[in-house]
Amino acid sequence: MSESMDQRIARINELAHKAKTVGLSDEEIDERNLLRKEYIEAFRSSLKVQLDSIKFTDEEK
Repeated sequence: MSESMDQRIARINELAHKAKTVGLSDEEIDERNLLRKEYIEAFRSSLKVQLDSIKFTDEEK
């Protein structure tokens, strides 16, 4: 998928709203699940990069 993360989040929100109002088709449920999975993977990857860049220093000497 070449969509930006903002577009994916917007689509996830659209599907969430539709699920609460009129319900989702089987195809939309599959799309929602795929988008959620991709979002979580991107979030974890970003968090891992941030955590890996933390450098600890010993201030007690």
